[in-house]
Amino acid sequence: MNNNHHSNNILLNLGIESLNEMQETAQDTILNDNNVLLLSPTGSGKTLAFLLPVFEMLQEDTSGVQCLILVPSRELGLQIEQVWKKMGTNYKVNVCYGGHAIDTEIRNLSNPPAVLIGTPGRIADHIDRETFKTDTIEMLILDEFDKSLQLGFHEQMSFIIGRLPKVNKRVLVSATSDVEIPKYTRVVNPTILDFIPTEEEKTNLSMQMVISKEKDKIGSLFNLICSLKSESAIIFCNHRDAAERISDVLTEKGIYATYYHGGMDQDERERALIQFRNGSISYLITTDLAARGLDIPEMKHVIHYHLPFKEDEFTHRNGRTARMMASGTAYIIIHESEKKLDYIDYGMKTLSVEHSTSLPKAPAFQTIYISGGKKTKLNKIDIVGFFSQKGKLEKGDLGLIEVKDFISFAAVKSKKVKDLLHNIRDEKMKGKKFKIEIARKVIKKEEE
Repeated sequence: MNNNHHSNNILLNLGIESLNEMQETAQDTILNDNNVLLLSPTGSGKTLAFLLPVFEMLQEDTSGVQCLILVPSRELGLQIEQVWKKMGTNYKVNVCYGGHAIDTEIRNLSNPPAVLIGTPGRIADHIDRETFKTDTIEMLILDEFDKSLQLGFHEQMSFIIGRLPKVNKRVLVSATSDVEIPKYTRVVNPTILDFIPTEEEKTNLSMQMVISKEKDKIGSLFNLICSLKSESAIIFCNHRDAAERISDVLTEKGIYATYYHGGMDQDERERALIQFRNGSISYLITTDLAARGLDIPEMKHVIHYHLPFKEDEFTHRNGRTARMMASGTAYIIIHESEKKLDYIDYGMKTLSVEHSTSLPKAPAFQTIYISGGKKTKLNKIDIVGFFSQKGKLEKGDLGLIEVKDFISFAAVKSKKVKDLLHNIRDEKMKGKKFKIEIARKVIKKEEE
């Protein structure tokens, strides 16, 4: 087995000094027990809690897939992959998910990764096609499996688990505590690690209610956003079309907003998140799709435009703020005609915002689109070099850079964008001419 010195290097690579209590407990338990149920809130570091013991258990001389991690969404899968890559182990990892080119995945799997991450539908498809052998898999991890059950992946999960003859470690991970463990997981009497805080412990989150005089709450939302001192926020509503409508109205009023929901195609969703992550857009209006597993930074403000029907969705949405030690505020916008929900304390502090009308400052960054990515041999360092040397950008002018397979996005200080585009107009990067322009905001399909 790998010794401690490895683990220290990994923490160094991740930029972490030490593990938290949940991670240490999980690591010991997963190494020692064959069936583990880990309950821990979103944002508490549970990815690392299971990836570290997985790393400890991998065998260097096995050539097939050794650990399978099933996830409810591609976002979560990509996030786990990022953590694994950051750990800097020598073991290969791949992610498979619907909406990703199957040929690419089949090629990737022809040299099997030690750790395979995927959504149930796509992994079941690969097992069906016999793209990789399943008889080397000894570890199975079902991450956010409460969500996978909610999304109805029973059949696929049951099929997959039935095809894993050699599994002897099973780890179920959930952010909600009242989960039924289906028989087909073959998890019997697991060791339960419950790190979900009781309500009293969540002291860092403050709640405020905004009373909307109008039935259409968009005016109150506008005033509330104007009162946030230009700090960004994530705004939850219950329907896709509401997310789009709110985004449109806010944009018309001069607020930099965009929407995110499950009806958008992969690229559009990705693009909305990138622009929100890198600070080109300050307000993300979304459905409950963004309440879990998204790779977005800690938010100071979460706004409930609509309240969800179930309390655990409410908890998840609020989990986007006040994570770990930071504090945050969740705002609830209410009109008197709304049905009262039993999990909300309607006696909470109310916030009056009708006099806030000065628009938030425009975002400091804009997103620049580049028509090349990993598969065209472009990396972050190339982009930084090109934008600084040929584009004459200085150190603080360049923000987050994200390189995808065939395209890349870079955040550039808004006031430097015009000069940058002018300076690099006729220049080549790595001997090639790429299309480089301001990335468009997500456009509705019917307008295209």
